[in-house]
Amino acid sequence: MTENQTWVTEFILLGFPLSPKMQMLLCVLFSLFYVLTLLGNGVILGLIWLDSKLHTPMYFFLSHLAIVDISYASNNVPKMLANLLNKKKAISFAPCIMQTFLYMAFAHTECLILVMMSYDRYVAICHPLQYSVIMSWRVCTVLAVTSWACGSLLALVHVVLILRLPFCGPHEISHFFCEILSVLKLACADTRLNQVVIFAASVFILVGPLCLVLVSYSRILLAILRIQSGEGRRKAFSTCSSHLCVVGLFFGSAIVLYMAPKFHHPEEQQKILSLFYSLFNPMLNSLIYSLRNAEVKGALKRVLWKHRSR
Repeated sequence: MTENQTWVTEFILLGFPLSPKMQMLLCVLFSLFYVLTLLGNGVILGLIWLDSKLHTPMYFFLSHLAIVDISYASNNVPKMLANLLNKKKAISFAPCIMQTFLYMAFAHTECLILVMMSYDRYVAICHPLQYSVIMSWRVCTVLAVTSWACGSLLALVHVVLILRLPFCGPHEISHFFCEILSVLKLACADTRLNQVVIFAASVFILVGPLCLVLVSYSRILLAILRIQSGEGRRKAFSTCSSHLCVVGLFFGSAIVLYMAPKFHHPEEQQKILSLFYSLFNPMLNSLIYSLRNAEVKGALKRVLWKHRSR
């Protein structure tokens, strides 16, 4: 790099090129979605904490999923809302890199937590007699800690590879947050190594876990079809269908965003996919697990009944 180059100290988040009125409307709409995300996942966390019937491995992992979704949305949405209201949409270099790190860490962790949840359902339905032994609290804690640690370490690898790059020219990020692919476009050096690592990480953290989930649920489906009790079959389908909805939404949008050829997806379409991935998905997760889960609805009724009885 030559000595007369200017190193970037802040970036401009371009977001969506819309009129001020439309940006204000989106700000109100996204604020509502963000509040619903916090409330929905917060209610799930509260119910799991308060209701002893939800103190099981399945809801232990669900509580971690709720924490990830709250953190994931809180990493991206507040800055996006502020930029919709402000004319200057700047973000300093260090906060931008930190946002990228947290975005990747929470995304990776959610992938692994979803795999742990599918494994829990597999053991519960296919090996019910050994369930309490296989899914002991020690095992669940190790699986959860491993998910968070692996997610954070993978994100750290991406950030270290970004920090080795010089940013000396354009400083406008064509996105509403510091998404890793958009940040790499501004680097003044070859980013092929970064692209290869991102693709390899996507295979490891998306394709691999998705295959494990599909294998687990194919075994679960066969086990459910062998259940003689209609009530038992209905309960098993209800629980597993909720998880499959979440898995489909999360892995589907992530694979399209990070593994599909980019020329098939214009920049604006990629922004919409990222928006779904970082705002709508965390909100939908809480709605799916609350509206489609009889145990969560039952716990809510019990907690409200206790509150009224006092």
